[in-house]
Amino acid sequence: MTATVARPAPIPAPDARQEVLSLTHFRLMLVMLLFIGATLVVAGRLAFLTVFTDRPSGERGNGGFAARADIVDRNGMPLASNIDAWSIAIHPSRLVNDPEDLAPRLAALMPEKTEAQYLAILRSGKNFAYLSRRAMPELVQAVNAIGEPAIEFQREPERLYPQASLASHVLGFINRDGVGVGGIEGAFQQRLSDPAQLGRPLALSIDSRVQAVMESELYAAMVKFQAIGATGLVLDVHTGEVLALASLPSFNPNAAGRVPAEVRYNKATMGVYELGSTFKAITMAEGIESGVLKSMTQKYDATSPLHIGRFTIKDDHPKGRWLTVPEIMVYSSNIGTAQIAEQIGEQGMASMFRKLGFDRKTDIEISEKSLPLWPVYWGRTTVMTVAYGHGIAVTPLHLANAYAAIVNGGIWRPATLLKRAPGQVPAGRRVMAQSTSDRVRQLMRMVVMPETGGTGKSANAPGFRVGGKTGTAEKPHNGGYARHSLVSTFAGVFPMDDPKYVVVAMLDEPKGTKDTYGFATAGWTAGPVVNKVVSRVGPILGVMPDETRDVDVSELMPLVAPVTKGH
Repeated sequence: MTATVARPAPIPAPDARQEVLSLTHFRLMLVMLLFIGATLVVAGRLAFLTVFTDRPSGERGNGGFAARADIVDRNGMPLASNIDAWSIAIHPSRLVNDPEDLAPRLAALMPEKTEAQYLAILRSGKNFAYLSRRAMPELVQAVNAIGEPAIEFQREPERLYPQASLASHVLGFINRDGVGVGGIEGAFQQRLSDPAQLGRPLALSIDSRVQAVMESELYAAMVKFQAIGATGLVLDVHTGEVLALASLPSFNPNAAGRVPAEVRYNKATMGVYELGSTFKAITMAEGIESGVLKSMTQKYDATSPLHIGRFTIKDDHPKGRWLTVPEIMVYSSNIGTAQIAEQIGEQGMASMFRKLGFDRKTDIEISEKSLPLWPVYWGRTTVMTVAYGHGIAVTPLHLANAYAAIVNGGIWRPATLLKRAPGQVPAGRRVMAQSTSDRVRQLMRMVVMPETGGTGKSANAPGFRVGGKTGTAEKPHNGGYARHSLVSTFAGVFPMDDPKYVVVAMLDEPKGTKDTYGFATAGWTAGPVVNKVVSRVGPILGVMPDETRDVDVSELMPLVAPVTKGH
């Protein structure tokens, strides 16, 4: 049997081989063209949706705003951060269910809009509309259970203020475009939105614990005395760092758009007020610095009111006799202070106020700050009245800055809302001698010491050696003053033997109560706030009560009349 030998396939001729290669190339080109065409269709559809989808002005879908750096307090507690939140939207043009049936169900779940408003959205025919932003998962689940295919749920970044209304006027908020509005959010928009800074939180000087105490005590006093507002702050006298800054009423930055604009007004940095007798400490400092007050034994005639032209200067706590310098401070004598100011003169008084920054806005980083109301004409009456806080208006922060300089040895430093490392504290500028500072600290302590019967004794927090000055001023009204509309302020410092912190509390139009015998002056209203704040924040800040320590005022005590029984 003969074996069959397989023959190799015939080799195509050159023309046939070229035809096969051409067919292969054609097929590859066809596949590539189909792929490119499909890609263009998808890209075109995305572009169409981007340009023509009808979304509310200023609002975006996925990615409500670019990520921002966190804001933390001086101890690292988060005050503002980013989260992934839910948003609920709808495509009215694709509705399946009857709008008449859907609107009341939406209103029941999301009562921020009325049934009529939801019905208007559903009937609008738009391609897209938001129903809720920052929705809780429970709400998302409930709305999803409605079963309307046109409802859409999205995840988008949101700015969260985890401490709610705490330090709201310091923080500010962001709008729907992701832009900071007011406070730190507005002032540091570029820093917070810089992608290179996302992993670096912005550390503030604020101490959340101190802030919470200040806000709670101010609120309690505002309610008790039916005040229309309140403000307060705690300032480090050596660094200028603001540990607390409160303005009431406050607001929740998570829902800032729901409150009136006036609630977002920062009274501590924007409100300019005649702060009354708190200015007497400044007048005493200039009196000593200028050489007018050569001795604390000097006496001034306070037997009767002063008549200056058509104006009368009188004392709220008249003694009807000549008073020593310490007595003028302790009893808050307008008559005595006015006479000291007249001796100092216009140049000296205006010079000291300028040194303390009363002729310009504060240096605080936020934009919400006001220019003081500086006297247009410095006549004799003006010189005498500004000495006890009338005729010139500044913000509470201006006052706190001034008190820090008075008690820290005479160095003025700008206030800041940013945490300062020891090497970052500015040198500041000298505004008075160390000896002047030491003397005024003695006088301020005597105002609060119970033994002297001073106007500030209600601020005395046992063991914390508080010093300071009361200030009660009638609010300007129709070219004069409203007798029963008061601004009651206490500016305090503790501990006076080694000053560390200024504490200012102010109530706007407080009303007297039964336990204050109807009085709404600072000694009855603002002084107790400082007392409570110091007692609570002292240990937090490392200042423990110590009854064995105090400012040495032994040389001045004989110059103050002993407190009589029942005084």
